[in-house]
Amino acid sequence: MHPTADHADRPRIWACGISRLSDLFLDIAAEYNDRAELRVVTRGFEDIVREIDMAGPQRPDVVVAGGSNGAYLKPRLSLPVVVINPTGFDVMHALARARRAVADAAQPVALVTHGDTPEEVRRFVAAYNMDVVFASYASRQDAESCVLDLRDRGVGAVVGPGLVTDLAARAGMQAVFLYSRDSVRAAFDTALEVVQATRREAQRRQRLDNLLQHLRDGVVALDAQGRVEAINERLATALGIDAKQAIGQPLLSIAPNLLGLLPDADGDTLGTVRGVSYVIHRGPLAGMGAADGTVFTFQESRAVERLDRTLRSRQRPQQFSARYRLDDLVGASPPMERVRTLVRRYARSDATVLVLGESGTGKEMVAQSMHELSARRDFPFVAINCGAFPEALLESELFGYEEGAFTGARKGGKAGLIEAAHRGTLFLDEIGEMPLPLQSRLLRVLQEREVVRLGSTEPTSVDIRVVAATHRALTDAVEAGAFRADLYYRLNILSIALPPLRERPDDVMPLAAELLVQAARREPRLLLRIADTDEAAHLLAGIAAPLQRYTWPGNVRELQSVVERIAVELADNDDASPLTQDVLRMIAPEVFAQTARGRGGAQTLRERSRGVEAEAIRAALAAHGGDRDAVCAALGISKTTLWRRLQAG
Repeated sequence: MHPTADHADRPRIWACGISRLSDLFLDIAAEYNDRAELRVVTRGFEDIVREIDMAGPQRPDVVVAGGSNGAYLKPRLSLPVVVINPTGFDVMHALARARRAVADAAQPVALVTHGDTPEEVRRFVAAYNMDVVFASYASRQDAESCVLDLRDRGVGAVVGPGLVTDLAARAGMQAVFLYSRDSVRAAFDTALEVVQATRREAQRRQRLDNLLQHLRDGVVALDAQGRVEAINERLATALGIDAKQAIGQPLLSIAPNLLGLLPDADGDTLGTVRGVSYVIHRGPLAGMGAADGTVFTFQESRAVERLDRTLRSRQRPQQFSARYRLDDLVGASPPMERVRTLVRRYARSDATVLVLGESGTGKEMVAQSMHELSARRDFPFVAINCGAFPEALLESELFGYEEGAFTGARKGGKAGLIEAAHRGTLFLDEIGEMPLPLQSRLLRVLQEREVVRLGSTEPTSVDIRVVAATHRALTDAVEAGAFRADLYYRLNILSIALPPLRERPDDVMPLAAELLVQAARREPRLLLRIADTDEAAHLLAGIAAPLQRYTWPGNVRELQSVVERIAVELADNDDASPLTQDVLRMIAPEVFAQTARGRGGAQTLRERSRGVEAEAIRAALAAHGGDRDAVCAALGISKTTLWRRLQAG
């Protein structure tokens, strides 16, 4: 029993022959109804070619034909042709019948085949010591001449295929048909196997083609003679050729622009095709024997470089995330409520934001809160202080560099912070301290959304939201020529002005309580005593008045410094009662040193501010025993600022 094929999937076989062979086909065809759609075509040679060309979608999957017919069809059809081959038993059986058909035993019999008689058939006949005349033909006309010649030589019977036996019968000779039912069945079975193999190969090629078409790179596979076996549309388009018409053609003849570009050995090379630079890789195409062929892949150089930069960006430290949320902005005063409203509103936009505020007012906390509320929350938040680096170092940190861009450049180069912020937020703190040359480069990033590494000419696209911050009056810097006006306008699309702590005294104690809880978490001796802000507020209640009166020139950062001192004092004291002002005077004398508060209104606001700052600095110096580093840390200012304030006071 043979498996039954689905009707729609049955192989379509055309059995082509005339006369006796077609009759034999018809006798056997019914045996294959469950496995094939078998059609007997009683024509041959050019008539078959013409009919197949006209068959359209009904054209056969495979053709079965006799010797001369098959030999004619093979080079003229693009589909498989199975030629019926008689077995040794067929030959002996037919010769025996021919011998019996000849009345005169002296008359020889002839075996006529298309093409030279196979040597194994000659040896087979010789082994049985049979008197046989061997003859062959190449065409129909040749067959007619061959039969007439055999008749003239006294041959009594002819064994051969249908064409020969028909000619012999017309010439008055005995004719015995060479093919048997078994040889035809064998040809039909072979045809079924050929169709199955062809379909498997077609499926394999379809999968391969689907794979090739989905590759981002251009790919072409060549056979050992350099002819195209497969090519994807991406490469065909890049080369300006038709992918389907390229199959079977020598690659260099249809794409002469590749002459001299393809590497001669396995490996990579660089080449430019139609104005586009590629990394071209050559590798062996193995599978069916030694030196089967070659496969070339074409990767755009820009794509390779961008992938490299992406990988480097991912290899940077993973600290690029926001730690603060909007809830971390402590304070319920009207100025802080306005800040929260703006943060929520601006988080819905991608426009650049300029955050203005004195040192220590929480500019980065606002930027992080905005990032966490935005659609970019799942991507990096990258912060850099523009005033903390020398110009050359700031440039390499921001923009990155290529290998060899400068002495000491890391091997392989390095992605800059702008690239690292891709799809996220870039926070530029102290933007007013950025040197003018870098301001020009930053302006281009904001305008073009592209960054160029040091040592490179290739721009890389970046998708970033920029938030900048400064404590300086940038308009004054623009007038003084220290800050580019065009960059200022690019940055100041949306702005948030953060109020100093002295303008929101009602927020001082909630802030101090929150900071004390945070300090207690770092001090094991306070963990049990200060578990929440309520307990912290209880301990701070006795010193609320001076803390709220103080103007906090260092803002929240200075308040944090004072609270840290309070935490140390509490850790050394088991008394659970609130702190007293005497204790505060001892550990933070600057809070009580503001004698200028009661001065009249003759002073300008700036004079008052300077006087308060000077008094706070002198008090801090006294508290820290003249240690200027400690004073700078407590007040959140630089040594240069400390020196300038002391000179001014």
